[in-house]
Amino acid sequence: MPRDFHIAKTGSDANSGSASDPLLTISEGAQRAQPGDVITVHAGIYRESVRPPRGGNSDCQRITYQAAPGEVAVIKGSEVVNGWRSEGRGVWSISLPNTFFGNFNPFADEIQGDWFNPKGRKHHTGSVYLNGEELPEAEFDYDVLNPSSAPSWHAKVNGQETMIAARFTCLNPNDETVEINVRKAIFYPEQPETNFITVQGFVMRHAATPWAPPTAEQIGLIGTHWSKGWIIENNEISHSRCVGITLGKYGDEWDNQSADTAEGYILTVHRALEKGWSKDCIGHHLVRNNRISHCEQAGIVGSLGAAFSEISGNTVYEIHQRKAFDGAEQGAIKIHGAIDTVIRGNHIYRSHYGIWLDWMAQGTRVSGNLCHDNDLDDLFLEVNHGPVLIDNNVCLSRRSLWDRSEGTAFVHNLFAGTIWFWPELERETPYHKPHSTDLAGVTSIFGGDDRFYHNLLFDAEGLASYDAAVNSVVRKGNVLLAKPPEVYHFDDGIRLALTLPAGALAESREIVTSDLLGSTVLSQQAFADSDGSSIRIDSDYFGNMRSEKNPFPGPFELASPGEFSSLSTPIHHVSWT
Repeated sequence: MPRDFHIAKTGSDANSGSASDPLLTISEGAQRAQPGDVITVHAGIYRESVRPPRGGNSDCQRITYQAAPGEVAVIKGSEVVNGWRSEGRGVWSISLPNTFFGNFNPFADEIQGDWFNPKGRKHHTGSVYLNGEELPEAEFDYDVLNPSSAPSWHAKVNGQETMIAARFTCLNPNDETVEINVRKAIFYPEQPETNFITVQGFVMRHAATPWAPPTAEQIGLIGTHWSKGWIIENNEISHSRCVGITLGKYGDEWDNQSADTAEGYILTVHRALEKGWSKDCIGHHLVRNNRISHCEQAGIVGSLGAAFSEISGNTVYEIHQRKAFDGAEQGAIKIHGAIDTVIRGNHIYRSHYGIWLDWMAQGTRVSGNLCHDNDLDDLFLEVNHGPVLIDNNVCLSRRSLWDRSEGTAFVHNLFAGTIWFWPELERETPYHKPHSTDLAGVTSIFGGDDRFYHNLLFDAEGLASYDAAVNSVVRKGNVLLAKPPEVYHFDDGIRLALTLPAGALAESREIVTSDLLGSTVLSQQAFADSDGSSIRIDSDYFGNMRSEKNPFPGPFELASPGEFSSLSTPIHHVSWT
């Protein structure tokens, strides 16, 4: 018989766990929970790392961790530290015994791994937070002592203690809330294949996460650890040293041993197949309606483990904005092996890259996302063979699309920035049997086999660059904007004003369907849903039905000059002339 366990700050781990006799820690609830059970966490701050020892048995018999309705349950990977000593000129110091950290001291844990660039200095997973906000790590202690420097911290660790010096400028840290992170993750199972877990409604902050390349175990503030059937929804996830949510790879002796090569990752893929990477065993996660921010590597990553999943309705922002270190894995959403994965309706801004599909995106759909004010490309398609369907997206950053792939259909998008097409002949990457992880072959990216239908574009030169593609590229019904879109930012959303050239609507257009898009040249896989059923793109970004006779170009169905307003999405108002 399924049980409900309650967790409250007034409880005790010796209690029964009932609503009137609650437990004190979420971890104790995790130890007791069996498939079908629900763990309800009541208001308060819980400073612990939850390591579920087991998951559910099926989608209908899962283990659910939830914040109590209407209550704010916060899980933190940090501890409050008091007793700071003034060193003068806004600098304070504290010494902590290494026993304070248990068996993991993030201030001695260096960030490193495949495709990581430290920019010539050391970085640690430790962080110092002043009133909830992270201070940057200084390279040397004299950087902290310099009176002209901004707030920062530097740590030294010896055999007995950890000494932290921090510049708080005009604030006395003993009068403020100062925390340091002491836990690598906040919600992460000890063992892989811990399936069918739901995590919903929490605020989760302050994790000392490691660098998460595709060739190593990917540990996030919250992560699925090579499992199946998780639901991560309606959470607020922030201030992870590297990654917020990981849907990725297990760990083994080959972690970070790829020598940063394509050949090394191909070996990773083969080993994953031997370990059970398949549609039956891995992926099928639902990550929706979360707010993810202030992560220095990525908001969401998944190497292979995000296949057959849906990532939808999330707001991801302030990703890799400090730029203290660098690498090749930084973005709001960075997925390797997005087989039959749907990325839909996310709002992404102030990130490094927006949505980055890297290797083996096949049967993937990227639909109805809003990307703006990102440092680099809103969409980066790297060495995929397709099919990938990109539809109804609004890309407003100065670089809309970097396409180093083939076999992609771009339908009814607004690309307000540049488009960069670049074949990749130096790397051979895998493609798969349709709707499967089974390998069908490995080859280079010759480029093309693409379809551009009914998009609004500003970069005419970028679209013309597809003339150099080896495979044919279909271009029909697209409209070049007369000038860049006017974008107005307000506290409650975005307003867009579009200017179309004269005669832009004279061309007749048709509803885009699977039959129209056909199949990719290499994999011979149709542009279709994951179950093989046909796709019909007959609704717009807002969910409004398109004109059957002549749909409007771009992501918005605006049948006549004028405007459309909606308060249900981040885009509140669209007008065109």
